[in-house]
Amino acid sequence: MFRDSARLAQAYESLGKWQILYADEYAHACYHYGRLLRELNDPVSAMQAFIDATHSHTRDYHILGRVYNNIGDICHIAGDFDLSYSMFEQSAIAYLKDKDTLSYYFSLNDMAFEKAMLSEKEATLDLVDKIEKECTNVSVLTKILETKAEVYLRTQLYDSALCYASKLYRHDSLSLALLIKAQVYSYLEMKDSSVYYAEKIIQHSVNLADKHNALYILTNDDERKDKLAIRQTAADRADNQKLLEIEHGELSQAVLLLEQDLHRKTNFLWLYAVCVTLCIIGLCVLIVIRIKRRKHTLLSQQLNDVKEEHTRLTEQYEATHRQIREDIERNCELLRNDENLGTNMAWGDFETMCCLIDQQFYMFTTKLRRKNILNETEIRLCILVLLNMSRAEISRTLPYALSSVGKLKDHTAKLLGTTGKNLHNFLLKVAIEG
Repeated sequence: MFRDSARLAQAYESLGKWQILYADEYAHACYHYGRLLRELNDPVSAMQAFIDATHSHTRDYHILGRVYNNIGDICHIAGDFDLSYSMFEQSAIAYLKDKDTLSYYFSLNDMAFEKAMLSEKEATLDLVDKIEKECTNVSVLTKILETKAEVYLRTQLYDSALCYASKLYRHDSLSLALLIKAQVYSYLEMKDSSVYYAEKIIQHSVNLADKHNALYILTNDDERKDKLAIRQTAADRADNQKLLEIEHGELSQAVLLLEQDLHRKTNFLWLYAVCVTLCIIGLCVLIVIRIKRRKHTLLSQQLNDVKEEHTRLTEQYEATHRQIREDIERNCELLRNDENLGTNMAWGDFETMCCLIDQQFYMFTTKLRRKNILNETEIRLCILVLLNMSRAEISRTLPYALSSVGKLKDHTAKLLGTTGKNLHNFLLKVAIEG
């Protein structure tokens, strides 16, 4: 991650000095660097990278559409829905120029959602109607369910909001569907239902804003809790509020950066100076262009090398794990069907048996013994469970009373932090990964 970040930053800085000559390449570098900065929770720097992309004069409208879409996302999370709408509109225009109709309709829905957040029902439904009439893509049509549910919630049409929230739930849009249902039931004073869905949000959502809304409902609507439990919920909400304030502060700075850029006036003196300078040093520029073109080719190759290396390592990792799993499953089958298992695996000699199992199952018993939580009988059980033997076979091999095998298995699984039902898969993972 850090190596990729450094290389993207280097490409962003290097191409930025020659963006007039490499507009498309610079726009790509800005976009990918901005995305990386967003993942690293640095919205201010990410916004600057995206703004730089909008000034690159690129004709790659697809990348420009993605840039404006990311800017719109940042504005939306910051709560500036008017500005977010404008950015999604720019994204839609760019996608339309690129003839990417699918992305265009997704951007139209983003615009509609911002109107929904502003409680502008007619504007929202006009955009949604346009999408429904012109687009047949299932993903897009599923996405507009979110917009409809949100606008009906904000305009207090609660029956319709619940209807579309239920449809969202069936399409796996879990977090938003739960939040809308919880809020609707809270507004309708149906506290048991609002608390039920609020608790589900806490369980399933990682979004701070969603959790904040859910904790508000639990603080005010949960009549089952005593005062101490309510105070704890309020304290949790206060902690969440602090995290939201920190996040919102950074996002507000990013939006302020965008607003400053949108309202700045063009410095024609600077442009005149650049033109004069370019005329004076034109011949030198031609020479430098050749040098920079070579450097650009090298930078592009470095970026491609990073991507190819990541892909290669991922494929190698997956292939290795597949091979190990196949080896283990094949050895399990061979031993499971071995009529002389006890003799061939030195079952009576624990240390020798562990050595033989380690040789065939990638140090399996050594990995278990290092945990320092299992005795010999439990380790023997783990070996037999890994071989996928039945309870009767385990009882005969250990030997151990058939009626006690289940209890021993559950006890061993509990020590390892899993369940008896999942013990085989857990041990297989231990053998493969350690």
